[in-house]
Amino acid sequence: MRLKKIMALTLAGCFAVSAAACGGSGDTQTTVATTTAAASDTTAAADGSSEAAPAGDSSKGLTPEERAKEFITVGTGPTSGIYFPIGGAFATALSNYGYQTSAEATNATGQNIQNILNGDSEIAIAMQDAVMQAYTATGAYEGKEPATGLKALMRLWPNYVQLVTTADTGITSVEDLRGKRVGVGAANSGVEINARMILDAYGITYDDITPDYLAYGEAIDNMKNGQCDAVFVTSGLPNATVMDLGVSYDMVVIPIDGEGREKLVSNYPYYAESVIPANTYNNKEDVEGVFVYNIMLVREDLSDEMVYDILNGVFENISTIKASHNAADKNIDISFGVDDIQLPLHPGAEAFWKDNGYMK
Repeated sequence: MRLKKIMALTLAGCFAVSAAACGGSGDTQTTVATTTAAASDTTAAADGSSEAAPAGDSSKGLTPEERAKEFITVGTGPTSGIYFPIGGAFATALSNYGYQTSAEATNATGQNIQNILNGDSEIAIAMQDAVMQAYTATGAYEGKEPATGLKALMRLWPNYVQLVTTADTGITSVEDLRGKRVGVGAANSGVEINARMILDAYGITYDDITPDYLAYGEAIDNMKNGQCDAVFVTSGLPNATVMDLGVSYDMVVIPIDGEGREKLVSNYPYYAESVIPANTYNNKEDVEGVFVYNIMLVREDLSDEMVYDILNGVFENISTIKASHNAADKNIDISFGVDDIQLPLHPGAEAFWKDNGYMK
């Protein structure tokens, strides 16, 4: 493991430019952006001011000398999605704090869960619904051993489940998906897990539709060509791919509402009722929907001191992370705490959040 990371540090450029595709094949290309430890203990914010350190106890963390010897790989997502820039900003923030870091482009949630369990990433972004299925060996992970080694570092931003179509399909509700070709996401991806749960809440199975196991970007391309009727997209708002669809097509955002939504939220407490606000895309009014939080996973075998120190570094350099994307700017902050996290915290993270006055 250590040799692998040394090789990554040696061979990767500051920012590699190869892209990672997120298709239904399960093949993964990896983009690694590697940074070296910063010389300064103080990180300048984007406006030139210095950032205030969090209220964590620095004595519970690492010394600068210890920190500089540690390598943190951040599991992100495809280069076309929101996980990649935000995950990259975490890598940059922790590099500025003194760690050696890399941001790895992956197939997002499913691969990130496995990479954490395998020890291939120290921290990684994932959707909480998929994480909890892995943790409890239910849903997409039924029949597997419960992944009790998964531990949480912090809450991130909400992922909105967006179901989009074009006006010429005549689809205006989830029930209208019966008999249609639907892009449900790459098999066992976070998007596909969302799609499966939502359809089930409305009494719809894959036998009732023709599922396309494609990443939502590819599925939307198929919809433009008349080869797909509706597509599930799970991301922060707004999503660039959905925005692009609305520019050239009469796009419709299908509401996720009514008894189906009530059943979904009742059965799975990590979902919450929400709306996609008016004018997010070409929608003139709010559209009823649901979201599920992204969380940052952390390797269970990292020391309590290192995990505590990672959180100190994140919040000491929070402006770097907030600047990476609007969703990060609005939703990643120490003040949001960890009450929304269903997964157990790593003991080092628990100590940090206790010291800052937040507990589950």
